[in-house]
Amino acid sequence: MINCVIIDDEPLAREGIASYVKEVDFLHLVGTCENPVELIKLLDQHQVDLIFLDIQMPKMSGIDFLKITKDPPMVIITTAFPSYALEGFQLNVLDYLLKPVTFDRFLKSVNKAKDYHHLLTKPSDYCFIKCGSKYEKIQFDDILYVEGMQNYVNIYTTKGKYVTLLYLKNMEENLDNKSFIRVHKSYVVSINKIEGIEGNEIFIQSYRIPISRNYREQVIQQVVSNKLWDKIKFS
Repeated sequence: MINCVIIDDEPLAREGIASYVKEVDFLHLVGTCENPVELIKLLDQHQVDLIFLDIQMPKMSGIDFLKITKDPPMVIITTAFPSYALEGFQLNVLDYLLKPVTFDRFLKSVNKAKDYHHLLTKPSDYCFIKCGSKYEKIQFDDILYVEGMQNYVNIYTTKGKYVTLLYLKNMEENLDNKSFIRVHKSYVVSINKIEGIEGNEIFIQSYRIPISRNYREQVIQQVVSNKLWDKIKFS
């Protein structure tokens, strides 16, 4: 069950989202607020997993709330203003819904939240991801590397390729940083699956994954340096 709250200064907008929440069996409405100041108090009293957040509100805007809040719950923006979309995604919102919000669009968004919430609460050695209409079990030991696209990721494993609606940042946050390493803005690789490094490329089976200049030093330090036999001694 995902505990959610609705933050909007418009009563009709709050009622509309609340009516949608009631139609979804994995959502539980903890409360509604007229502005983020009320939300701050509510977060102290309840476990909240998901926030439906308006942007233009009195006292504090939704964007300002996100800027000052450390590690907020999942956030889905609900607004009549499309101009804040880029800034919202830069603040790691899960989705951006334009009013008036249709139920179909709402359902697509909360299913995305469900998948991400499942990933956050996964057991330590595997997770389930949604590929189309099917939930696929992914063993972390099987992952070769993950490729981030605009709003989905390609997960390459020893068993095949899986495509799911998640952000690379979300995936990276839930992978063990001792076993996986970011090598490029669009790639996270399994350290144990690396077979070689040449120039600015990593070799994993038949795949070649680019290493960006910003990550090269970290990759060499974490992957190569501690295991490098650079001197041979003869007795």
